[in-house]
Amino acid sequence: MALTPQQQAEIDAQRGVSAATRRPTVPALEEILYQALPVLDRGFVRVIDYMGDDNAVVQAARVSYGRGTKKVSEDRGLIHYLLRHRHSTPFEMCEIKFHVKLPIFVARQWIRHRTANVNEYSARYSVLDNEFYIPAPAQLAAQSLANRQGRGDVLEGAEAQRVLTLLREDAAQAYAHYEEMLNEREDGSRPDESRQGLARELARMNLSLNFYTQWYWKTDLHNLLHFLSLRADPHAQYEIRVYAERMLDVVAKWVPITHEAFLQHRLHAVTLSAAAMAAVKRMLAGEAVTAENSGLGKREWAELQAVLARKDG
Repeated sequence: MALTPQQQAEIDAQRGVSAATRRPTVPALEEILYQALPVLDRGFVRVIDYMGDDNAVVQAARVSYGRGTKKVSEDRGLIHYLLRHRHSTPFEMCEIKFHVKLPIFVARQWIRHRTANVNEYSARYSVLDNEFYIPAPAQLAAQSLANRQGRGDVLEGAEAQRVLTLLREDAAQAYAHYEEMLNEREDGSRPDESRQGLARELARMNLSLNFYTQWYWKTDLHNLLHFLSLRADPHAQYEIRVYAERMLDVVAKWVPITHEAFLQHRLHAVTLSAAAMAAVKRMLAGEAVTAENSGLGKREWAELQAVLARKDG
């Protein structure tokens, strides 16, 4: 992760200021507030602001007047109940705002979650930094033959090196041409005073999807958990999953009881269709259920076998 001395100074200045408040705060989250948590080679996640905690969820569910109206064990049981039964509005009482630096292609996946307030760095207004994502060798994988959205075996040797070379050379050339069209450098100086340069909103079209962008992303806890249930899942693309995993660490500091319930009832849980449930009941009754007589499609049968950790069928 690359932070300029000026950016680090701004973060240090923010972290050096504190204010008295009557609002509930979370010491563990206060400890990392404003701090840039590294993701990928040059990305990060920062918590900029937050509202509420586990008690806010409980308070909203009970519509109580204050904190600590019940024992902690009862509060934990209530939060688990709310998540298990997919209640939403109590979790909407908590909000959090992130500053995220991420590759453009990850941002285009992320923005499909239309349940947050987003403001992205404007390449119409400012010149983008010369920063782009290069995958680690372990993430250079071939196309999966079984899944059109997935990865297969990791590339090795000369083929892997050629891919890395192409990525670096193409990004470097794209940025060089971007600067040439702009006739403007990152520091604002002009290479050729005799040329006007192309408008920023047009020159940006030349940049590839691995360049980094930044945005502020504010959402409530309910929608954050929905985002994490999809993007922290092992099936999610690696480059967005590592952001989700970093944010999941933040949730653990912010609302530890909700985080515990989320892992148990959502992220590490499974949902079975009515047909799959019927097949499981037949198995428990001692019946020999096979792919052919299960009433399930090929993919759903394979998924059920994976859930049950069975190698037969």
